[in-house]
Amino acid sequence: MEKGFSPNVKIGVLGGGQLGRMLQQKALDFGLDLAFIDPDSNAPCKEISSRFFKGDFKDYDTVYSFGKDRDIVTIEIEHVNVKALEKLQEEGVKVFPQPNIIKTIQDKGLQKIFYKENNIPTSEFYLIQGKEEIINFKDDFPLMQKMRKGGYDGQGVTPLRSEKDIEKAFETPSVLEKMVDFEKELSVIVARNENGDVKTFPCVECEFNPEANLVEFLFSPANIPAEIEDKAQKIAKKVIEKLGMVGVLAVELFLTREGDVLVNEVAPRPHNSGHQTIEGNYESQYGQLLRCLLNLPLGDTGIKRPSVMVNLLGEKGYIGDVVYDGLEKVLCQPGVYVHFYGKAQTKPFRKMGHATVVSESLESAKLIAKKVKEDLRIIA
Repeated sequence: MEKGFSPNVKIGVLGGGQLGRMLQQKALDFGLDLAFIDPDSNAPCKEISSRFFKGDFKDYDTVYSFGKDRDIVTIEIEHVNVKALEKLQEEGVKVFPQPNIIKTIQDKGLQKIFYKENNIPTSEFYLIQGKEEIINFKDDFPLMQKMRKGGYDGQGVTPLRSEKDIEKAFETPSVLEKMVDFEKELSVIVARNENGDVKTFPCVECEFNPEANLVEFLFSPANIPAEIEDKAQKIAKKVIEKLGMVGVLAVELFLTREGDVLVNEVAPRPHNSGHQTIEGNYESQYGQLLRCLLNLPLGDTGIKRPSVMVNLLGEKGYIGDVVYDGLEKVLCQPGVYVHFYGKAQTKPFRKMGHATVVSESLESAKLIAKKVKEDLRIIA
């Protein structure tokens, strides 16, 4: 950075969804105008970026053409063409996270092998080629089957509690994980810049919608003992350092009833479990990612005030042009910040936005967040 910071640096982002949208909103504070590419011509980034391109980020030629004139290329979704990113990196484009890391994280089997080889605590697992092999592990039920590739937002995961569940299993290379008897699901966002500086955000606690298998509420800080917080922070730092990754990494964790902390899986990009950092922390996960990409000093990850994030999902039974029913009631509540993602069409359980509630105590934030969930319905 001896020459100083230039807002003319050309940064390209593969993916134009809500994560990219929030990244662009933060980039404007740096005077940056990011470029985005997404197969959806109405992706959330389209209306806020002057450099939005429609294109398939899984296609080699498309990704290469998009990236070759950029200084830096990053992602907001990991299901991208890695070979094109490898070629761009060879030609001098900075690609963060690095292509080899994206390749590992795209494959849940390679993820689990990475944890095992680096003594990172995770659940017991087996790798299979197809569902006919599951019967070989009948003594290990209950199990979770995860497709090695292609799963996203709770898709590509199914519980196998007994032999009768095998018929609904995926017919694809998969990971079979021993089901974890966990007390809480936690997440830590960790960041690393090119200098190798590492910072973690405080641990958050996730509460899932059991029907959609998506986070419904997120609590910051997590209600856990100091020793568990310390353990989770150390694990997250170890994961990003062993990967040697530049960028932000969401490390999803299980807290078992015995007090162990296990890595579930990771995401090499901004993550749903870090949205509350926009209002709840001194620096957001999006500002931290820009600092990583530009090799700037990492920001203060401390909590300003306790916060609760509410995922705003499309209501069951509604498909069509979106209507936000009850917004007036929500905006009368103190400490509520609403983020809509600019998606014109709603459908059941589609992520349409989120709201963050900040308050003087986590308990009061929870009460307001539950009221937000009750009052704001996303219908058509």
